[in-house]
Amino acid sequence: MREEPTDASELAGRFFDAAIGLLARVRDEEAKSIAAAGALVADTVAAGGRLFAFGAGHSSLAAQDLVYRAGGLALMNLLAVPGAVGVDVVPATLGSALERVEGLAGAVLDTSPLRSGDLLVVISLSGRNALPVEMAMTARARGVRVIGVTSVAYASETTSRHASGTYLKDHCDLVLDSKIAVGDAELGLDSVPAPFAPASTVVTTALLQAVMATAAGTLAERGIDPPLLRSGNVDGGLEWNDRIMREYGDRIFYRRA
Repeated sequence: MREEPTDASELAGRFFDAAIGLLARVRDEEAKSIAAAGALVADTVAAGGRLFAFGAGHSSLAAQDLVYRAGGLALMNLLAVPGAVGVDVVPATLGSALERVEGLAGAVLDTSPLRSGDLLVVISLSGRNALPVEMAMTARARGVRVIGVTSVAYASETTSRHASGTYLKDHCDLVLDSKIAVGDAELGLDSVPAPFAPASTVVTTALLQAVMATAAGTLAERGIDPPLLRSGNVDGGLEWNDRIMREYGDRIFYRRA
């Protein structure tokens, strides 16, 4: 229900409240799935597998946040689809159009280093477009384990844009539900014609960092030093990262020309 604030500055507080509420829901309702996802990441690292993350459009922001990240796992690589990563392509609408192209995911995977035994995180808020659906479907068929991050609500309130009629959630080893409402806008006012203030990036990024934290802790519990990066802006950070890069160089692809 829309409410008119007495002052526009109140909207900031309302957005923070909405985002905090979503984060609390994800923390409580997805706790078991987060633990399972963290264990799956740890299993892959321990078995010598490689880690990849994919997202198109704004979903790519959460994927990029996992890659070459201080405090993050050095083994996480970005699986990029040219023209679909963020909004740097011109016109920006091209990225949205590419998400609806069937067959593109297979071509990307054919030229990627992904192999059986690796793990792929596929992020798509709606989970309805052909690219994320086929990315998960094709990767699993090739022996890659898939964690899907999506808003499950879209599957019951929208129509799939893939010929199979399925959604991202239907092709994953494990699904993390971001709980984002269809439309991804947390605020509304009678005086504003469209809902506004999206929270999906905040929630999805936090959800995935919770998974990575769980994975690091799980590896440590197994007696394995998690291959973490440190900030290059603290003393000794660059030397630490150089050592990690050398030790795990065969599983890190973002350093290669």
